[in-house]
Amino acid sequence: MPEETVETTMTASEIFSALDACLEREKAALLTGDLDAIAPLMEEKSDLIAQLNALGATEDDVLTGLKDKAERNQVLLSGALDGIRRVSERMQAMQSLRHSFDTYDQRGNRQTIEGQVVRHVEKRA
Repeated sequence: MPEETVETTMTASEIFSALDACLEREKAALLTGDLDAIAPLMEEKSDLIAQLNALGATEDDVLTGLKDKAERNQVLLSGALDGIRRVSERMQAMQSLRHSFDTYDQRGNRQTIEGQVVRHVEKRA
């Protein structure tokens, strides 16, 4: 399979700046919970990194700063995913309560209370 070539008209400095701005937008999206913005930003980052690789840019001090920002954003993304998982688990637990509820009596015997919550909407004039 032939290697994909990336054409760019940007200089390495411009690409570094664009990547820095992209990482800042990603941080803002993660902090505000705008998860819809994450996928396009990841694609933009990939494109910019491919352009840097095509140029062979190796400005170590700039790359270190960008690496630190990328690692910070990874921590934020992991936290967001953990939060989503916890909400999902909590919603699943709440859903199971609609079908039955387990409780224990004074002797420690488990009792299950069955039931389906039926909701009625009453319209008033």
